[in-house]
Amino acid sequence: MFNLILSVAGFVPLIFGAKWLVDGAAAIAHRKNISNLVIGLTIVAFGTSAPELVVNVISAVQGNSGFSFGNVVGSNIVNILVILGISAVIFPVAVKSSTIWIEIPLCLLSALVLIVLANDTILDGSPQSIINRTDGLILLLFFFIFLYYSFFAMKKKDEATIIDVKEIGMGKSVLLVIVGMLLLTGGGQMIVYFAEKFGIDYGISDRVMGLTVLSLGTSLPELSTSVIAALKKNSDISIGNIIGSNIFNTFLILGLSSTINPIPVSPDASSLTSLISATNLDMLVNLLATIIVFVFVFTRKGRKIDRLEGAFMVLLYAVYMFFVLT
Repeated sequence: MFNLILSVAGFVPLIFGAKWLVDGAAAIAHRKNISNLVIGLTIVAFGTSAPELVVNVISAVQGNSGFSFGNVVGSNIVNILVILGISAVIFPVAVKSSTIWIEIPLCLLSALVLIVLANDTILDGSPQSIINRTDGLILLLFFFIFLYYSFFAMKKKDEATIIDVKEIGMGKSVLLVIVGMLLLTGGGQMIVYFAEKFGIDYGISDRVMGLTVLSLGTSLPELSTSVIAALKKNSDISIGNIIGSNIFNTFLILGLSSTINPIPVSPDASSLTSLISATNLDMLVNLLATIIVFVFVFTRKGRKIDRLEGAFMVLLYAVYMFFVLT
């Protein structure tokens, strides 16, 4: 259990490192007269996904494919069913028209693309399903398309309201960036190393560790941002943050991870076995969670996710976790 404690402890430097890196980098960019639009689209958007990115890159380099895949899919499920669900319970989440018709469909597309790329045994008759480097480049191409859309979507807004950059001296900003990067790297190494040792000691698969400990831990920045937004009744920030994070996770983080090191998804040689495999269950839950968000927007008065629907989403996650752990 000491290995698990040390792995969980790694999230402390990981999350603080992401925050300090973003604060320092944003302050430097602001001093160099880089627009708030670009800062918000790149530095801040990267910051909330930095924990997943660091853990996945380290996992990919070390060949822990289960961590890479489980962390991305698990984080996406946590983001919608847990974080969005809790946010809706705190205060009903209103959904903007652009989120309904553009961002949620893009999130749905990311879930569908992942299912297609991760089912070589069914679609190609291959002996093993692998998200290879070509698949990774395809995911990265989708990410750049999303980035292109985001740039023009944010350009329509008032730049002054996109991000509140902290006024920090240049020396302190550089120090925050350096310390942030060191904490991110060190925290990520701690998480992956001790999580792998814990899994080996107790016979827990990398997939389950990725879906539970890693995904819950790396989703903490999104949780804090969304809960604070819900408490302030800025519900559009909650869902925009969550949907954007899921698109980042699938297209950028999984794309980069599989480009570094191909990710074996399922060793099943039989297409029937592969169809009902645990990894396909995870991807289908990821897809279902996104569909539920889209459906809930239209089920009651006003385009919003209310408290009852939020509670249902959290309950659905609890049921899913029961099946994962048993």
